[in-house]
Amino acid sequence: MTVYIDPPTWPGHGRMWSHMVSDTSYEELHAFAAAIGAPRRAFDADHYDVPSERYASAVAAGAVEVGSKELLRRLTAAGLRRPKGRAS
Repeated sequence: MTVYIDPPTWPGHGRMWSHMVSDTSYEELHAFAAAIGAPRRAFDADHYDVPSERYASAVAAGAVEVGSKELLRRLTAAGLRRPKGRAS
């Protein structure tokens, strides 16, 4: 039961972003996100978009730092990957 986060290398809306995922369940991910103050609107199909200024607090709370390819591999291996357009 682990939450993973990739480095904040994704640009958008004048900021840099990370992706945060769970290898267990969306429920675990939502609970972790709530604990670090990430709003539910930051959830995008199968991950949370986390702004760079929250990256350190996510890691301090227990998110494991991995590269983007490893994050995607773990999400897919857990069966939790939802391709774009299939958020339900």
